[in-house]
Amino acid sequence: MTAAAPAAAARIAVITGASSGIGAATARQLAEAGYRVVVTARRKDRIEALAEELTAAGHSATAYALDVTDRAAVDEFATAFRTIGVLVNNAGGALGADPVATGDPEDWRRMYETNVLGTLNVTQALLPALTASGDGTVVVLSSTAGHGTYEGGAGYVAAKHAEHVLAETLRLEIVGTPVRVIEVAPGMVRTEEFALTRFGGDTEKAAKVYQGVAEPLTADDVADTITWAVTRPSHVNVDLLVVRPRAQASNTKVHREL
Repeated sequence: MTAAAPAAAARIAVITGASSGIGAATARQLAEAGYRVVVTARRKDRIEALAEELTAAGHSATAYALDVTDRAAVDEFATAFRTIGVLVNNAGGALGADPVATGDPEDWRRMYETNVLGTLNVTQALLPALTASGDGTVVVLSSTAGHGTYEGGAGYVAAKHAEHVLAETLRLEIVGTPVRVIEVAPGMVRTEEFALTRFGGDTEKAAKVYQGVAEPLTADDVADTITWAVTRPSHVNVDLLVVRPRAQASNTKVHREL
């Protein structure tokens, strides 16, 4: 099935956490699909460079520095839009891999604020504009961590479970409105920053996450999945799409060629 071109009233797509990885790749692919993309993240230089890249390629792109955990800033950002077609809640991430007994509560708090409250803030603020478009789509980028536990990941798993429940509940609450809620839950994705951030910049620990895995997913793989789901006909809602590399059967079962 080919991608459907966005309707005129729904051509704006807002992507959070677009400074690198999946967010940046999604911005590129949605722009290619015909959307006017608004890329947001805390790192202003990164998103401005991305917007310039997309503009130079003939697309429409705007950068807006935004911390999704700052509700006042999010509300101010939302005033710029009367209608939007797509919101991709991508901002988030993992911190640490300690067991429950020794996990850092500050890491847990930061993960909850970014992954869950950040998604809540932006979704609440932009839901009126999504509804006003007559054909809105909310994408929540969760994780397979939101659907299965694993040792050393409780803080991140808890945050992603909450994000999954947020998406599932929102879908129930707004049924009958012209807004879809799509959850995309990736498994093992190798990006330039995810594991490195999780392990506080420790390159050796970050590399071990993917050691022996022939082909982890890439940011482009996930962006392609998001773009496919978003560009289905308006009456088609992809409630939940789990995507993993072939080498990963579950969060704890990975084939490694060592």
